[in-house]
Amino acid sequence: MKNSRFFSLPLLAAAALLATPALLSAADAESLFDGSDLSAWTAQKEGAWVAEDGELQPAPDKKKAGGYLWTKEKFEDFRLTLEFKMSEKCNSGVFFRTDPKNPVQGGFEIQVFDSAGKDEINAHDCGALYDAMVPSANAAKPAGEWNQMTITAKGPMISVVLNGREVINVNIDDWKTGNQNPDGSKNKFKTALKDLPRNNHIGLQYHGHPVWYRNIRIERL
Repeated sequence: MKNSRFFSLPLLAAAALLATPALLSAADAESLFDGSDLSAWTAQKEGAWVAEDGELQPAPDKKKAGGYLWTKEKFEDFRLTLEFKMSEKCNSGVFFRTDPKNPVQGGFEIQVFDSAGKDEINAHDCGALYDAMVPSANAAKPAGEWNQMTITAKGPMISVVLNGREVINVNIDDWKTGNQNPDGSKNKFKTALKDLPRNNHIGLQYHGHPVWYRNIRIERL
């Protein structure tokens, strides 16, 4: 039996990096949304997203709301923390390392979906690496309650902590074939996940049902 004291330093470093993090301090991270300032973002459609009552949300007028909101900067290795609140039947997502001109095929999405209370979850439920990995637990809170999420991306390693529970911890280098997950199931990605760019934009999606975000902060790793 191997002595656990002899783990390699790289392995220990990776474990520390992907461990459940505390909320980032001001010294560690920069604000992407502080409750009022949208200067870090570009909307796919002008006026589609607004800051109201310290929250980032789709415009109340459904004729104006729609589409994505993208960071002006690109981010490669990072730890992103945010809070989100869903309406009933909400379908949204947090995109990262994503090409705004091709969000469906050109990057990654952590699903924001009103799936609290489901007995069986899949790769389209809240906390999933969309269409690629099922979350290990249904950690979403019911519609109307605030959720806290941390996404960490470091090289090929991606982890997601939702409401204090790690629900995703994967190495995207394991996705070696287009349209296929490591377990042989199909996904939407024509390009193998390992071959997608690792330095691109962060985005938020509005997909027809209200969703709210606040306290969005990022630490560059």
